[in-house]
Amino acid sequence: MKRLFISLYFLLSLGVLGIGWALDNLWQSNVDDKGAHDAPLIALAQVLSAVPVAQRQAMLDSIESNPKFPLTLLDAEQVAFSSEQLIQADKIIATPYDLNHELHFVAVGEQVLMAGPIELDPRASLRNLYNIFFYLLLGFIVLIWVWPLSKDLKILGRATKEFGQAKWNTRIKLAKSSQVLPLADTFNDMAAHISALIENQKHLSNAVSHEIRTPLARLKFALALLPQYCQPDSDLTSRQRFLDDMQLDIKEMENLLQELLTYASLETQRESLTFERCDLTSLVSQTIRRLQTYNPTPIILNAPDEAIFVSAEPSLVERALQNLITNAQRFSTDDIQVKIAQSNQAITVSVTDHGEGILAEDQTKIFEPFYRSASSKNGNKGHGLGLAIIKRIMERHHGEVTLESRPGFTCFTLVWPIRQQKD
Repeated sequence: MKRLFISLYFLLSLGVLGIGWALDNLWQSNVDDKGAHDAPLIALAQVLSAVPVAQRQAMLDSIESNPKFPLTLLDAEQVAFSSEQLIQADKIIATPYDLNHELHFVAVGEQVLMAGPIELDPRASLRNLYNIFFYLLLGFIVLIWVWPLSKDLKILGRATKEFGQAKWNTRIKLAKSSQVLPLADTFNDMAAHISALIENQKHLSNAVSHEIRTPLARLKFALALLPQYCQPDSDLTSRQRFLDDMQLDIKEMENLLQELLTYASLETQRESLTFERCDLTSLVSQTIRRLQTYNPTPIILNAPDEAIFVSAEPSLVERALQNLITNAQRFSTDDIQVKIAQSNQAITVSVTDHGEGILAEDQTKIFEPFYRSASSKNGNKGHGLGLAIIKRIMERHHGEVTLESRPGFTCFTLVWPIRQQKD
């Protein structure tokens, strides 16, 4: 709004000063010659005041009369002016006589010289025309500024109304010269953020209604069958297997809820993350050692000798690495390569496996929440939140996660821009 105020202030100020200065100079140079008209009458009054009172009328009569400029010598008692008004002999007092004439009075000693009725100069009415023209120009300048502003504000109002009617894809497009462009950009950012939140809520609702439905149905079926496994003559091995299956269903629901909570919490932590300077090399090494114990696939770390530090939230970075490495362990047919690198532009951590690769049509969607690839090895495993969590973690760190995949090669890379680290 500061830009709006400054532009309005300077436009009106410069417009008023510029047009006023131009018209005033034009008036003074072409129209305003009142001083030249008053000078002869003042000079005559000064000459008459030097003559004795008894001779003034005779002197005035000797002057050739002009019907357009009649002169009359009056006593002070014959006029309605006070002595204070007529005390200056070099000042003319003008009063209206009718619509087209006026009278001029000037002091001559104890008397008053009256000129008139004098026909008004027709050019005097031009001043009113100049004033009208001035205000019209001023109004036109204001209109030039206000009209597009009014149109832009109407666009803003219409977009706000549409957004309030649940049209979440509403966006505002204004010209770069628009005075309210920053406001429109702020609205678009807000609309995009709200749309993303609503979309996430839809995904969460779908997940609760679909992902939990299957294990919950199995549990309900198992509870219905539970009495027959609790009979005294029931097989203990079958009973234990039946209970283990129920535990797996419970664990599946717990894992899904944990993923949902993690994904949702990353949205609420947009402004509350606590970054610290952490040793990325040490963090990656610890994560590899911990995950290596759960899977025999070798994990090879390729890192520089010197430690690399990033400004990050260690627990979230560890979660992103864990998701990438566990995915690689699931698909890789050979060892897993983890590489840490630093350049002038960014700090990167890449996780590479030699599995079947990710289908081209899946690569643009794989980071969306609850999206699961149609890969033959993936089947229906997982809930489709792991990579979405990684993407959101990197967004919170002002970085990104990239993917390069082809048959026999898949590489996910976490990227921290150097500029963000300096900030």
